[in-house]
Amino acid sequence: MGKEKKTSTKENNGVSQSEITNQTSIRNLKKKRSTKINPDTLVSSILQKDITALSRAITLVESENTKHYPIAHSIIKQCLPYANKSIRIGITGVPGVGKSTFIETFGKHLTGLGKRVAVLAIDPSSSLTKGSILGDKTRMEALVKDTNAYIRPSASGKSLGGVARKTRESIILCEAAGFDVIIIETVGVGQSETTVHSMVDFFLLLKLAGAGDELQGMKRGIIEMADTIAINKADGDNLKQAKIAQENFKRALHLYPQKKSKWQPKVTLCSALNNEGIEAIWQIIMDYVELTTRNNYFNTNRNEQNKFWLIQTIEDQLKFDFFNKPEIAKELEIQLELIEHNKTTPFAAAHYLLKLAH
Repeated sequence: MGKEKKTSTKENNGVSQSEITNQTSIRNLKKKRSTKINPDTLVSSILQKDITALSRAITLVESENTKHYPIAHSIIKQCLPYANKSIRIGITGVPGVGKSTFIETFGKHLTGLGKRVAVLAIDPSSSLTKGSILGDKTRMEALVKDTNAYIRPSASGKSLGGVARKTRESIILCEAAGFDVIIIETVGVGQSETTVHSMVDFFLLLKLAGAGDELQGMKRGIIEMADTIAINKADGDNLKQAKIAQENFKRALHLYPQKKSKWQPKVTLCSALNNEGIEAIWQIIMDYVELTTRNNYFNTNRNEQNKFWLIQTIEDQLKFDFFNKPEIAKELEIQLELIEHNKTTPFAAAHYLLKLAH
């Protein structure tokens, strides 16, 4: 017999190659996990448009582990000089309005123009739903596969403030990674719209024709925030109704006071499914950026937003520190029970707990 040929798949001492490979993989994985996170290395990779590094950095920002706070802070601080070079667009609309389809079609249009697009979400309900944008991500198949697009599900959070803070910091990281357009989507309805409005340059409200809420008072606040209203699904049998809704909204918008930006909000029609009206919406956004850059509102607005988020972050941190003190958590239960049995008032209990915290 000839000399036995050595191969990489040869079994040794009764141990299969797959077992050896698995053991090596486990050792490598443990080594990788135990490796100390180097913020400088992560930042360097982010600036080179490394999506894996970006995702890892956002995960650190979202982490509730206090050990990660200084690392996340260091990463954000180093990325700040490379941020603020994108257009931040907020997109909202009631469930069923077609946000996912719109964002995918709009995102693909932008990447087709050579833009790099990041999609983030504000989802205060994610602690219950585990982040409904995850469903959106699976529906945005074409955008997910686009190398010039990045979709990040929102972090689960107990409070809107916490989720919003993480989104704000994620915007900075995405901008440092070279994304030209940052889309912030609200998953729910309500307070999240106001929060998104406070962190974007342009606010787009998606509507449906014939939904019966064109002029409802309860929608006034959201309509007032909008820089443009886009009536989606304006195709086929819906087109006639969409045009009527467009005229109604145009009349309604003229009743609102002039915006500080001096911009007159537009009402436009689109069909995300048929890729109609998408180019016109991007042109509207470009016109808005040109006007607000010229009258300096664009930069002034961002500065005002930063001041707002300074105060907001302090409030969130004070609240977090207060409720995470063991003595407060223990005494809070006692005070809640006393309130339940009418032995104290909410105001007296709050005063006692605040005094105890000091």
